[in-house]
This record gives sequence, C-alpha cells and structure tokens, in this order.
Amino acid sequence: MSNPDQIQRVLFEKLDIRGVLVGLEESYLQVLERHDYPPVVQRVLGEMLAAVSLLASTLKFDGRLVLQAAGDGALSMLMAECSHQHDLRALARFEGEVPEDVPFSQLLKNGRLALTIEPDQGRRYQGVVPLEGDTLASCLEGYFGQSEQLPTQVHLAADGQRAAGFLLQVMPAAGTGEEDWSHISQLGATLAAEELLQLDNETLMYRMFHEEHCRLFEAEKMRFHCDCSRERSGNALQFLTEEELLAIVEEEGEVGVSCQFCNQHYGFDAADIRTMFSNSANVPRSDQLH
Repeated sequence: MSNPDQIQRVLFEKLDIRGVLVGLEESYLQVLERHDYPPVVQRVLGEMLAAVSLLASTLKFDGRLVLQAAGDGALSMLMAECSHQHDLRALARFEGEVPEDVPFSQLLKNGRLALTIEPDQGRRYQGVVPLEGDTLASCLEGYFGQSEQLPTQVHLAADGQRAAGFLLQVMPAAGTGEEDWSHISQLGATLAAEELLQLDNETLMYRMFHEEHCRLFEAEKMRFHCDCSRERSGNALQFLTEEELLAIVEEEGEVGVSCQFCNQHYGFDAADIRTMFSNSANVPRSDQLH
C-alpha cells in the first residue's frame, strides 16, 4: 500500500459507477496506540476506520459520519467517525477474551449496524440494519441494498499495522448503472485482501480494470484527529449540580473527565466549578488547574 492515509475517488468515464479507495497507516496506528486492544479488535477496528472513510467520501455535507456496530458478545461496541475534513477517530468496547476465528456477526451477537450523519447544519439522519453478514463488508453491502437500494460492493482489510478499503457503487439516479454493474462487480470481486493492503492504487486499478476507461482523482489526506475540548468536557459535567461537583472536588481534589477516543484528561478544580455555574457559564479555556 503506497497510498497511506489517503483517499482517492475513481471515475469510470463511460459507466454510471463510482469507486473509492482508501489506505490508512499513521492515522490507524494513532487510534490503536491509545488503547490496549487484542489483535482481533485491532483488525476489525481498522476495517471500521476504512469503511467510515469510504462512506463519508460518497456524501456532500459539512459535519461528521458515524459508523457504529453494537451487540451482546464479548465485543460489545465498535465506533468510527469521519468528518468532511477527513478527520478520523475510533473506539471499541469489550470484556474478557474476544474470540479470534469467528465471523464478524458472532463477535457482536444479536448485533445491529447504525450509520449516522451529523451535519453541522440541519437534521441528523440515522439508518439501522441488523448485523447479518459474516464480515463488516457484507453487512455494509446489505445496508446499501436495504436502505439505499444501491448495488454496492465493499472490500475491507486490516492487519494491525495498515487498513484499507475499496468501494464500488452504482451512482444514484444513474441511467445505465445496473446494466454495467454485473461486469464491473465481477472484476471487483477478484480483489484479495493482501492486494488491497500491499499494492498502490494505480497498480490495483490496472489489475482489475485495465480494459475499462477509468481514472483516479487527486488523492486527499486522511488523519487522526479528536475534537474533544476542555469546554465540551465542562459542558458535559453540568448534568450534575454545583454542590455535587464541589463535593467530588473536596473528596478527590478535582473532577476529572477523560475522552474515550484519545484519552485526553481534563481536570476541574473548585474555582473551575464555580466559574462553570456563574452567570458567564464559561469553562476556563486553559488546561491548567487553579
């Protein structure tokens, strides 16, 4: 994979089909280094990151797209986010041993997959489908088939060091997309996970579609970025009363809030709490305690 931390759209010039390729390395590793995940969780979280990158690239909006899988297994939750600025972050929750060689659907038993669009302006949208496929890729294909009625092929791969993804999809409201889909999807189905992780985008596209008229758009950068802040953490505390928070400070020295995504810690002392509940209602922006 010679295109790490980049996403690249593919244009099939004579077909009503679109493609997207993404490769993640440093952004993926930055997610993993903040938590002690077992290997199977590292891999599936890499697939989630690649998937949410691909899905966000198909939308024209300012905001973020959230992909979440939840279930009753040892692995209870996976979440990955991508903003319109290509900022990524992800999180997993698990208890005890997570089995290695089981299908994705069994990692999250009785699971469901939710795709949420959170625009900066406008209404929030969410689509939810049951986790019925043996892989995250097949679950996403099922989502598009059920919710969007768009023939879609998704390829995802991750190995704890690199993550990558490839999406093929009939373009919405296209005229001849379904007629072309059978041929292009058969070619796309030949893609192996090792190729997706190891080959550069140009070589990958040539291997699959050298007889088609397709070209790669200019690549766009992806990065790990968490938008947590002291102000937002302070706002989250205000579901408690001033008296309750001051009691915690008296007992523990501060009220601490840690971001689940990046492990950044924000501490609030008694002066911070009083300021929080004053008429100004502004949490000090400095990360220094009083």
